[in-house]
Amino acid sequence: MALKISKRGSVAPFIVMDVMRAANEREAQGGDVIHLEVGQPSTSAPRGVLEATQKALMSDKVGYTEALGIPTLRERIAQYYKEYYGVSLDARRVVVTTGSSTGFLLAFLSAFEQGDKVGLTAPGYPAYRNILKALGFEAIEIPVGPDTHFQPTPQMLDELGVELDGLIVASPGNPTGSMLSREDLQGLCRYCDAKGIRFISDEIYHGITYDHRADTAIEFSEDVILINSFSKYFSMTGWRLGWMVVPDKMVRAIECLAQNLFISAPTLSQFGGVAAFDCRAELDANVAHYARNREMLLNELPLAGFDKLAPSDGAFYIYADVAHLTNDAQEFCKTILAKTGVATTPGVDFDGARGNHFMRFSYAGSFEHMVEAAKRLKVFLK
Repeated sequence: MALKISKRGSVAPFIVMDVMRAANEREAQGGDVIHLEVGQPSTSAPRGVLEATQKALMSDKVGYTEALGIPTLRERIAQYYKEYYGVSLDARRVVVTTGSSTGFLLAFLSAFEQGDKVGLTAPGYPAYRNILKALGFEAIEIPVGPDTHFQPTPQMLDELGVELDGLIVASPGNPTGSMLSREDLQGLCRYCDAKGIRFISDEIYHGITYDHRADTAIEFSEDVILINSFSKYFSMTGWRLGWMVVPDKMVRAIECLAQNLFISAPTLSQFGGVAAFDCRAELDANVAHYARNREMLLNELPLAGFDKLAPSDGAFYIYADVAHLTNDAQEFCKTILAKTGVATTPGVDFDGARGNHFMRFSYAGSFEHMVEAAKRLKVFLK
């Protein structure tokens, strides 16, 4: 008799990881690759993080920590909100997580029941949809485009014809890099509070913005769940460290879930995280580097034929409408990799309905690689 296999694992693949594998295989066979597919900083963790971690390692401080995180890190995160946003935050509301991915899992499990409906934008980060499906929740996609700056609005939510239990919003967003204005973020928070919708704010790209600072949703509501990470601005992807800010009444439930599911976030990473907040000069230099890459690509990509671009307000992505070039972005990206060595991500990863007409470029790599990628793309599209 065949043993049963759970349907929870029958979620869509994270296509960007498949692209990265194909790019790595090309490199292994001696081909050159310029990586514009993965949203990962090309810079290492800050020097202060490395020093703090080495010190902790030599002190043998590598046992389990409290499920909510070491107190010094939770307090330092709360202090950061005062320094950066001007917001007073009780450290008891801070939950340290194993990357933002664990934060989403804890948020969904603690906020929703089986069958609950959670809104998310399309295009948007695919793991939201896939995690929700694996947990038995219903992902309600909200198609967004240039008319609303690739962000949802209260009017859109009213027109869905569905009573939402939750809403996930990312500002800056992935894959577009678009941001909500302060007024629009406040409006969404107030709408969700009035309608009884749990607002989950993905703020993992905060710190990487180009015209103005991103606003945090906890300025506008005590009931939001905020999720952030050390992976992007703090350049600590492989350290697997993130955090949540949650309502007081949810702290204990999230703590119990974390105790049973994860025990605690990586201990050494937590000691490094405390030091990361004192490395702002080095980290802001990284953002200046992204800004230079961004400016160059925004100038050069249209010259190559990619002339319909989403607003790249923050993060390190450019999302391009390529409907005039292909109706199969996945095959188009494969061809570009094979012909030019430039690895990019097809839009179907972020938008199942319309993504075949879009592709994403990540500009987190070196400036020299961005220049060379633009040059190759120009030649290819001629």
